[in-house]
Amino acid sequence: MKNRLLWSAAIALGLGLSPAAYAQERLLRHDEAAPGRLDPSRVSDYTSSVLAYNVYDTLIEAKPGGGVVPHLAASWDISADGATYTFRLRDDVKFHSGNPLTAEDVVFSLERMVALASGHSRLFIGVSASAPDATTVVFTLPSGNAAFLASLVRLPVVEKARVMANLVDGKHGEFKDYGEDFLSRDSAGSGAYQVVAHNPQAETTLKQVPDHFAGFAENAPTDVLLRYGVQAPTIRTLMANNEWEVSSQWLPNEIKKALAESGKEIVGEGGAGFFIMPLNTQRAPTDDIHVRRAIAKAIDYTTMRGLMDIIPGQEIARPLHGVIPSGIMGHDATLAANAQNLEEAKAELALSKYGSQIPELELIWVAEVPVEEKFAMLMQHNLQQIGIKANVVKMPWALLVDRAAKPETTPNITQIFTIAAYPDPDALLGRNHSANIGSTIKMDWADDKALDAMLESARSLVDPAARVSAYREVQQHLLDTVPAIWPFESYTTFVKQPNVVAPPLEDAAQAVAIQGGNWQFRKWSVND
Repeated sequence: MKNRLLWSAAIALGLGLSPAAYAQERLLRHDEAAPGRLDPSRVSDYTSSVLAYNVYDTLIEAKPGGGVVPHLAASWDISADGATYTFRLRDDVKFHSGNPLTAEDVVFSLERMVALASGHSRLFIGVSASAPDATTVVFTLPSGNAAFLASLVRLPVVEKARVMANLVDGKHGEFKDYGEDFLSRDSAGSGAYQVVAHNPQAETTLKQVPDHFAGFAENAPTDVLLRYGVQAPTIRTLMANNEWEVSSQWLPNEIKKALAESGKEIVGEGGAGFFIMPLNTQRAPTDDIHVRRAIAKAIDYTTMRGLMDIIPGQEIARPLHGVIPSGIMGHDATLAANAQNLEEAKAELALSKYGSQIPELELIWVAEVPVEEKFAMLMQHNLQQIGIKANVVKMPWALLVDRAAKPETTPNITQIFTIAAYPDPDALLGRNHSANIGSTIKMDWADDKALDAMLESARSLVDPAARVSAYREVQQHLLDTVPAIWPFESYTTFVKQPNVVAPPLEDAAQAVAIQGGNWQFRKWSVND
């Protein structure tokens, strides 16, 4: 087995790695997009989520099929008004330092997250926490919030003592830098894997913590190497030579297909994400609702979905009914999926304030996601069919982030793949709240107070059936006002070696509908 897991010297040295350093039992190698942010307060992207779910633990975990299950918490109670959550902790959890986890660590983790105002901190604004005793944590919310429980999958618990012992000067008073410098390069978690080495632009090495309270699958990887930004041809060569275990989702479909034809396996995850195209409602011509509706009716969705397929007929992209994907509470299959209708598109365009003089619009595709170029060219053709000229622009994500800060620089049409950050409809629909204007979360620039009120009301409902009904109204409102277009529900694919068993990626019944949640390596196996 060791021989199979050894790097070939030439390739290892080409990546700047030492072959001997990775001659480990049950090594799992995986590539992702840079950077790999290790500080749990900074986690907001896919790569950093994978790190967080392996190095840190949370009070609860997402459950396959929806909802949550206990993890660090043994049990909890929720007040009738949904504004107070009381958790009782397990008594057998230890941090990597060997120190026991206490309620004080949970309180510290919340306060640190809010103070640093980064990552998913917006989920916890206004929330306070207290520790009546060592195993009890009480969260007090400003008002009832039914999404709060699910959002706790985004509160990794850090060890207070370890962070406090590694402070440097900063702006947070007695907490100095709140451990940002330390946690950007090291960890203070209790997760199933601990950090051996970390470079956010190059690689992270993790090692199994054998006595983790949640246990491990048989033959779970003992060592994990996450490498960032490896070129697709290199990954293809490594996988072909059995020197790489799992690819990232960003590997081009052509390479995925070639590897599958050579005996590698394609696995994936769906139900939690979609492809969305925000339409800038404050920039001509997409400031006109009839233009937006015309664009929505002009697109050839069937052909667009087909561009995602690795193998013809595989249906990687699936029709999205409404705005909530199939794995999230509130998904409504009775809502119509998008369909092309050029005659209706032309009729809508005739109602616009621009008449026949439609200004040219800017349609971008993200440089790091090659398939979006194909989408852009298809849409450019579709829009020409109804008399709209689109200027297609290739744009790096970093530049798009900068341009999204102002309505006059945000493109008319943007393309984004997104996935739920926590297992609740608010994780996706809440992005439409006007509080998120001026960021890549909300590039439609729609300041819709009626929608804001609907979202806030739905979030406050305790009864699940009432929430589902409320979110159906939210979805219909979005479909009517068209601040964005939701072309399809996405099914993200990866290539793996046949000896790697990844149940959450191979069996939909074991998958969870959140970003990075299926990549808990303790649940995987690397077999002979």
